[in-house]
Amino acid sequence: MEDIGSALDSLLAIAAVAALAPLLLGLMPRLPVPQVVLLLAGGMLVGPQVLGLASPTAVEPLADLGLGFVFLLAGYEIDQRLYRQDAGRRAVVAWFASLALALAVVGGLTALGVVQAWVPVALALTTTALGTLVPILRENDMLRGRIGGYLMAGGAAGELLPILAIAIFLGIGNRWVALLSLGAVVVLAVLLALANRVLRPGGRLLTVVVERQHETSQITLRFTVLLLLLLLAVTERFHLDAVLGAFVAGMVLRRWVGTGARVLEEKLDVAGHGFLIPIFFVYSGMTIDLRAIADAPLRLLLFFGLMVVVRGLPALLVYIGALDLRERVQTMLVTATALPLVVALAEIGLRNGTMLPENAAALVGAGMLTVLVLPTLAVVLQKPEPVELQREPEHGVR
Repeated sequence: MEDIGSALDSLLAIAAVAALAPLLLGLMPRLPVPQVVLLLAGGMLVGPQVLGLASPTAVEPLADLGLGFVFLLAGYEIDQRLYRQDAGRRAVVAWFASLALALAVVGGLTALGVVQAWVPVALALTTTALGTLVPILRENDMLRGRIGGYLMAGGAAGELLPILAIAIFLGIGNRWVALLSLGAVVVLAVLLALANRVLRPGGRLLTVVVERQHETSQITLRFTVLLLLLLLAVTERFHLDAVLGAFVAGMVLRRWVGTGARVLEEKLDVAGHGFLIPIFFVYSGMTIDLRAIADAPLRLLLFFGLMVVVRGLPALLVYIGALDLRERVQTMLVTATALPLVVALAEIGLRNGTMLPENAAALVGAGMLTVLVLPTLAVVLQKPEPVELQREPEHGVR
């Protein structure tokens, strides 16, 4: 009973933070702070290091499910046709350029003794917080027009490719098991695609799905949650392969539901952004080692600068000829924004004992700083689109 009481107390504090964050932004519309930053800050406040109103261990399973929803929705937003276009090809080239730069820089830091776990730190510098960025970009009309496709492709590459690398090099400890896990995700994606053929127009199964997708049954949402929980149960060590699976499942679900994509998207937004995703971000705030950041603030600034340079600098060069200078700077700022994967990588390093606590805390703090600063600067640089361009559909959001 005591454990249940602790979990309820923690959920109450988290719910208060989650409810007050959008209210604060609504009362102060000019406050240039993304909601995720308020959730993380609220987690620090109610967590054991400050007020002690909530315990991260009490809500960890729900936080893992929220993390899965972050990547499921990120994969759901991606228009896979982008990778057959110029935007997708340039995004892949830019990510590999970031990876090469990150390996060189972090290798130097390892030689100096600043970094211990060089692989997760290097990968953290190549990530993009697409799931966090999409609501910000959508609210500021940055997914429209010419630049929208490049922003979505760059963000997707900065999320999918690091996840693949994490699953292979850091996922389970046995690389062959990790590769088999990746294969299982591919098989699952194929099965989902084939299952779509079973739902023939006029068939009994399709009729049941259509009739029971609303009101009390919510069958499509329930099966999506079932799929996500299945993926999260694959591993007991931080569920990295399940994170990959959640991202791929989101991409497959987008095509699988066909004309019902908009309906399912609304349901996923309600379940994810209304409940589970805020729990993950508040939980992440509670786990940040504030003392380590206070003891070594220069590490935070170092990693922040490296995130901007390593992930952002290639965008200034790779997109020459496709975007003008202002748009390339916006792309640099957007792609250098990182957080959820940084939190995951820091957690891995701490759990397996390969990452120094001060580096884990500084990486998460630097990721928070990118979310706080970089999207705001990108929005400031945004110019109003001409009236005729405002009617164009959003790239990657159908």
